[in-house]
Amino acid sequence: MADPRIIDIELDERTIIRRSDDIERERQIAIFDLLEANRFQPAGLEGPFRILLRIEETRLAIDLKSEDGAPLDTIRLGLARFKRPIRDYFAICESYFKAVRSDSAKGIETIDMARRAIHNEAAELLQDCLKDKIDMDFDTARRLFTLICVLHIK
Repeated sequence: MADPRIIDIELDERTIIRRSDDIERERQIAIFDLLEANRFQPAGLEGPFRILLRIEETRLAIDLKSEDGAPLDTIRLGLARFKRPIRDYFAICESYFKAVRSDSAKGIETIDMARRAIHNEAAELLQDCLKDKIDMDFDTARRLFTLICVLHIK
């Protein structure tokens, strides 16, 4: 019986030199939330799935494996169209983390709303770019975008 979801997710750590504590926390939360609830259905395959996210030159590679770890497929996606959303997301996250650490909570709500808007737009873009390859719900796309951002830290 088909089970269209991710049961395990890993990031290719070879591309990451170091992460700040804030980014590491974002990664942990995204993975936890993703594994708690997601809908992820690659065309022509039955789940559940184990996936590895990695960057190949300028493309995202999503290595798909079956529940028992057998390789199924690799889906690749050009990331040029995500360059700006990734840059904007990192910039707004940096502002958010600084505001949270400051003594004044002034402006946090506005920054968080902007961060959420960028995140939502990028999730919609991800869903649209993969629509012929992977059917996923909005929350899954949002969490995957967070993890794509983490992979871009150099």
